[in-house]
This record gives sequence, C-alpha cells and structure tokens, in this order.
Amino acid sequence: MKYDRILIRYGEMTTKGRNRNLFVRRLKDNVAKKLHAFPNIKIEYMRDRMYILLNGEPHEPIIDKLKNVFGIHSFSLAMKCHNELNEIKETALAAVKQLPHEGKTFKISARRVDKQFPYGSSELNYEIGAHILRNTDGLTVNVHDPDIDVRVEVRQEGTYITCHDIPGPGGLPVGSSGKAMLMLSGGIDSPVAGYLAMKRGLEIEAVHFFSPPFTSDRAKQKVIDLVKKLTTYGGKIKLHIVPFTEVQQAIYTQVPNEYSLISTRRAMLKITDALRQRHRALAIVTGESLGQVASQTLESMFVINDVTTTPILRPLVSMDKIEIIDIAKKIDTHDISILPYEDCCTIFTPRSPKTKPKKEKVVHYESFVDLQPLIEKAIANTETMVIDEHFATEDEFEQLF
Repeated sequence: MKYDRILIRYGEMTTKGRNRNLFVRRLKDNVAKKLHAFPNIKIEYMRDRMYILLNGEPHEPIIDKLKNVFGIHSFSLAMKCHNELNEIKETALAAVKQLPHEGKTFKISARRVDKQFPYGSSELNYEIGAHILRNTDGLTVNVHDPDIDVRVEVRQEGTYITCHDIPGPGGLPVGSSGKAMLMLSGGIDSPVAGYLAMKRGLEIEAVHFFSPPFTSDRAKQKVIDLVKKLTTYGGKIKLHIVPFTEVQQAIYTQVPNEYSLISTRRAMLKITDALRQRHRALAIVTGESLGQVASQTLESMFVINDVTTTPILRPLVSMDKIEIIDIAKKIDTHDISILPYEDCCTIFTPRSPKTKPKKEKVVHYESFVDLQPLIEKAIANTETMVIDEHFATEDEFEQLF
C-alpha cells in the first residue's frame, strides 16, 4: 500500500464566502497548468480540500512544483480507504511505515467529518494508535510534540490519512484578483514587487523601459531572465519592452536637471497606463519603497502619481532594503538583479535630484517640450513577448550551438 494522492489545503481561501468556488476553480486551473507534464494525474476539488490522484506518477517532482503555487496553504501525501475501522487502522499503519519511524514519536489526530461513522474521534485515536504501537518497533506516543502526526479524516466519500504536512506559499491563486501591469526595471525591488503582487492573486504583465544605445542588449536579457524566474510562480507572463530613448533624451534636454528624474517617472507612468488600458488591466504595480531614493519620497510619489487616476500598488512600500533582498534571494532573482548591466533608470540619474518636488514646477518645465508624440511613438513601437518557464535564456540559447 503506497501513498496514492496529494491532499491540498486552501488556508486563506476558506475565509471566502459565496465566491469561494471561484477561487477554488482558479487554483485548480493553476495546479493543472503547473502539472501539465504529468498526464496521468487527476485533480478533484471541493470547497475545503483538493486532491491530486497520482495514478502512478512520481510524487517528488509534483511536490516540488506545488511549493510554488499561490493559494496553497499546505499539502500532504495521502492515502484513501473505505470507512471501515480495520481498513483505516491498516492504512494508517502503512502510512507510518513508509516514513523513517524507528526511534520517533507519534500521535493520532482523528477527525470525524462524517457524523454517521460509528466511532468518535477519541475512539479512533485510541484504536489506531494502539494498532500502530503493536505493529511497529521503536515508536512511542507523544501527544504534545510528536515527530509524526498521523491525521485521519473520516468523510462521507472515504477516510483520508496523512502523516507529514508540507507548507505551501499561501496567498491567493494567481488571476483571482484581476490583472495589473508591473513596472519592471533590472533592479532588486521590482521583481520582488511582482512576486508579492502575484501572491495576492494578481495576474501580471511586465513593462520594461529600454534605452539603446545607452542600455545594452545584456540589460534587456537580464529583464527577460527576471521575468522567467517570476513565471515559476505565475505561469506565462507577457513582457512589454518600451523603446524609451527619444522620450528620455527630450526630457534631459529640456527639463532642469534636478527635475528630470521626476519628469522621466511621470512619462513612464503615462506609458504604462496606456499599455494597461490596451491590455485591460486594472492597476499598476511598482517596486517603490517609501524614502528609499529621491523619486520615492512621499512628495515625489504625489507629483509622479498626478499623471493618472489608476490605482498604484506598492507591495514594498513599508519594507527596508534588507527585507527586500531576503525575498529576492528566496525567489532566486537576486543574483540576476545585481548583474552590472545598467537600465534606463540609472544611466541618466541627476547628481542632485529633488526629494521634495513641486507639482506646479514640473508641469511648468514639461510645458516647454511636447512629449506626447514621443510617448505615442514609444507605445506604438513597444515589443511584446510571452515568456514561460521553458523560455530559452541567452546562455541556454548559446549552449545549443
């Protein structure tokens, strides 16, 4: 007798009311896409649980993939048997024996969801625990802090037995909260913001501003590699690469140096908002952290935001740099982000940018340059690519030759 399924627990999704099924179905679809390489599995779901029937597929690679699916609170390898006491005891024993159990402690955590079952939870705890003790060596009981917690859930359709919980990433299923545009530079912060946005159920499309010849193809490839890392958590992601050279040069020619950074950010936000409308997204996500740099003071955010009424989501707004770096390392974007290929946000940074800009002044300075035709041209010439976890990076492509 072997583990034949994986039981998935929803966590936060269980707090949803009438629309819970929408979240559950979205999670089911996301899990199915993540596990497309395992054709024999079957996914069954209900309001408070989901089950992956393995049907002979190996569980190790499936477990690795489930660790990155938002909406999963925890999951466990499981066995299912009929609601018959002797069969439940034998199944629980088989589940324990598949684990390293000698010298370990255990307890039984029985839950009788099917109230028609003739044995209560306490009786089940005793009967199953006694059976395991009689048929194993070196295993002892510890009801407070056991090494192995044998969970037994008796439901109408059968009894499910698990022995080890694996934490999931939590959050909400990607796509359950709508779609947003992620302003993605090549730095550390914005990929982390994208990760956290997806954790709250957002589907994201990334927008990157590319200023050749001042930024190199290596900088562009760096962003593609970052998006590929994010697809681990959100599936396919569209990347929009905006040609930004003419807009940026016009700003730095006409706008005073200390205001050029603010004006550049305003132009970026206008372009991102136009792409948002074109691709039917509802919000814009940025990697801004309050007070981290000159363009991220509260005064700067106020002036930059003035160009749109679209919601701007800032998942990192209250984090310090160490916290952000820790998440970047966790999601494996950090080492890509620190590669020494400059993006357009750094190449034209003024020596003394305004930290408390005035909206009236930046509007006045921008009135001397007609940016709108350049912005429309940049939008029209934006390159869009769809990236998934199988997208070949530059290094992988070169290895083919």
